[in-house]
Amino acid sequence: MIFLQSFGSGLAQLFFPIAIVVVAYFFILRPEQRRRKKQSDFVSNMKKGDMVVTAGGLHGKIVLIEENTVTLDIYRGTKVKFDKNSISFEMSSAK
Repeated sequence: MIFLQSFGSGLAQLFFPIAIVVVAYFFILRPEQRRRKKQSDFVSNMKKGDMVVTAGGLHGKIVLIEENTVTLDIYRGTKVKFDKNSISFEMSSAK
């Protein structure tokens, strides 16, 4: 009888850490993986002429795409070069 009580208690102690890991996976890790994949897909599919927003909040139109950088026209011919990963999202999808 004592063996069964301690065995049940052991299962309960094991259940809660496993439950916490499962909850963390579905509410924290999995959504973050989806967000990263979506961002990666967006960066790889950018094209000249897209209106985008940088992570710093600058809005501009893509005028040149190189291997790791993007040049944006942010205001009447003012061109600024950014790292591709600093482009946050496309403005047309933000509306």
